[in-house]
Amino acid sequence: MISLMLLSSCKSKSGTFSNVSERPNIIYINVDDLGWKDVGYMGSTYFETPNIDKLSKEGMIFTQGYAAAANCAPSRACLMSGQNTPRHGVYTVSPSTRGNPKTRKIIPTPNTDHLTNNMVTMAEMFKMAGYTTGTFGKWHVTKNPLNDGFDVNIGGDHRGNPGREGYTAPYNKLPNLELAPEGENLTDRLTTEAINFIKQNKNKPFFLYLPFYAVHTPLMGKVELIEKYKKKGESGGQDNPVYAAMVENVDINIGRLLSELDKLNLSESTLIVFTSDNGGIRSISRQTPLRAGKGSYYEGGVRVPYIVKWTNKIKAGTTNSTPIVNMDFFPTFMEILGLDLPDKILDGKSIIPLFKGENIDERPLFWHFPIYLAAYNESEDDGRDPLFRTRPGSTIRYKNWKLHHYFEDDGLELYNLDNDLGERINLAESNPNKTQELYKILDSWRKEVQAPIPSERNPEYDPNFRN
Repeated sequence: MISLMLLSSCKSKSGTFSNVSERPNIIYINVDDLGWKDVGYMGSTYFETPNIDKLSKEGMIFTQGYAAAANCAPSRACLMSGQNTPRHGVYTVSPSTRGNPKTRKIIPTPNTDHLTNNMVTMAEMFKMAGYTTGTFGKWHVTKNPLNDGFDVNIGGDHRGNPGREGYTAPYNKLPNLELAPEGENLTDRLTTEAINFIKQNKNKPFFLYLPFYAVHTPLMGKVELIEKYKKKGESGGQDNPVYAAMVENVDINIGRLLSELDKLNLSESTLIVFTSDNGGIRSISRQTPLRAGKGSYYEGGVRVPYIVKWTNKIKAGTTNSTPIVNMDFFPTFMEILGLDLPDKILDGKSIIPLFKGENIDERPLFWHFPIYLAAYNESEDDGRDPLFRTRPGSTIRYKNWKLHHYFEDDGLELYNLDNDLGERINLAESNPNKTQELYKILDSWRKEVQAPIPSERNPEYDPNFRN
């Protein structure tokens, strides 16, 4: 993607971590569709994740961490670009016209399928700093990550899941996974390839992006793990043994990766981020007290687990309640690398001060989704209405307040997350001052980023239609 002009505009800058000897290897683990409470350290008594739990004790837990979007492609586009959805136009996995047309009141904004060629990616930034780069798993934001700053690509293209029966070999023609023993597990294989990449680059700085396809559907787990969870039984609204088997296998493989870093004496020189690309699917695993799940802009759709470990830089066993978002990692890594991209617009904020136990200024977080996402399960999704996980709108989180604005009916929902984490008590009418305060901030931001707000009425809409 990157042009010679952009390369020449990249500058080094002095800063806390600009010394080459202080630049760590960086591993970003992005589990697909893993819910906020689908790991042990976040309070689940159903899922068994001892390796992830151990990692949480060695680093910093962010309890109010967010994805920049509620489903796969836009969240990953925001991460890799460092920019919010209106700047790149990736709002969903195409098309934006989900659901029955007779139930859609307006014409949604057309969706963009991929990042454009002039978009500087996170991987390209690492290349500027002299890092070797590799991605192992789900890419989903362009056709080929080798054109977007990665030196190595195992398994990544434009698809969003491995396909039918895709978690065991053969892998439905995923790139560079053609040679695989029949029955091999995809999560195991991606981890093996990632470990090989680390071994090959142990003497030079590397950026390893590990976006597992798991735990995205189709749900496929190892038989012995499925049987284990069948015997275990339900706990806290979490009771899917196949999904649990997938979660535990991800944990086992993260343990393999961490063990290899120890063997190679790389643990102290490696920064590790563990997170998910969006909330989990509610009908598969509930995130109580969070409302809804993947595809919704209630907390269950966008709040995700976060751990950051950086030995001797981040105090082990710490917990941070500052709201962060995955777009923050582009400027954070840029600061660590000591780079400056003067022509690059970034919508996140470096969270280096949080790593040091300091604070960052309170700032609003924004989500913009001028699209429709049909329901997964009308009785389980727990959204604004049973037909859609998302109807076109925008959301702002500022301090302890969260405001939803929906375009079809100009509807407003205001929640105090300190007292109502489940977003059940709409205070928009009873607290009009706070509603207007947040609305003005949200509307100003939308104008700044030129966010499209669809308003054209859908001629196919039928208010009397019932599915």
